[in-house]
Amino acid sequence: MPLSLPAGARIVAATHNAGKARELAALMEARFEVVTAASLGLPEPEETEQTFVGNALVKARAAADAAGLIALADDSGLSVSALAGAPGIYSARWAGPNRDFSHAMRLVEQRLDENRSDDASAWFTSALAVAWPNGPAVVVEGRVDGRLTFPPRGDKGFGYDPIFIPEGHALTFGEMDAAQKDRLSHRSRAFTKLKAALFE
Repeated sequence: MPLSLPAGARIVAATHNAGKARELAALMEARFEVVTAASLGLPEPEETEQTFVGNALVKARAAADAAGLIALADDSGLSVSALAGAPGIYSARWAGPNRDFSHAMRLVEQRLDENRSDDASAWFTSALAVAWPNGPAVVVEGRVDGRLTFPPRGDKGFGYDPIFIPEGHALTFGEMDAAQKDRLSHRSRAFTKLKAALFE
C-alpha cells in the first residue's frame, strides 16, 4: 500500500525552533493537527549524520517513535560557496548553545573577510523527512540559491534570513513577509515534493 498522509492526521513537528515550527505549520495549510516536539516535552536527538537528509531522518524517527505519532522533521542550513559549503549541516551550531544567529552571521562575515573572497554566492538547503512510528520514512530535499549581504537586513524570518537574498530578488529573507518567503524558500520547495509524494 503506498504511503500517504490523510487530512486531519495528528503530526509532530520535530523541532524545538519556534520559527521553524511556525513555517512547518504554515506549509501544512491547516490540513493536519500539528503539535511540536517541544510542546510534547520530547528530547532533541543528537544530529549524528553528515548530511541534511540523514539528520532530518534522525529527528523524524526519534520524534515518531517517542510520541507514537507521524512526525515531520526539517534539517536545513546555509551553505556559502567561498567557505566550501560551510556552515552547512553545522549552521545551528555556529549560533552556539544560545542559538544566537547574530553571532553566527558575524562569524560568516568574519570567515569571508579572512578568505578575502568576493564570491557572495550561497544557498539554503532543506531536507524534510516524514516518519511513521516504528515504521517507514520518506525524505525529500529543496534548495534555493542566492547571495549574501552585510550588514544583515530585516527582522522577519529567523536564522540566517537577514543576510540571504534569493536569486532574482532585491530583499533578504529577513525583509520579506512570511507569505513571500514561503513561496520562494528551500523549505517550501522541499514541501512541494513531499506534498506530491504523500498528500491525499
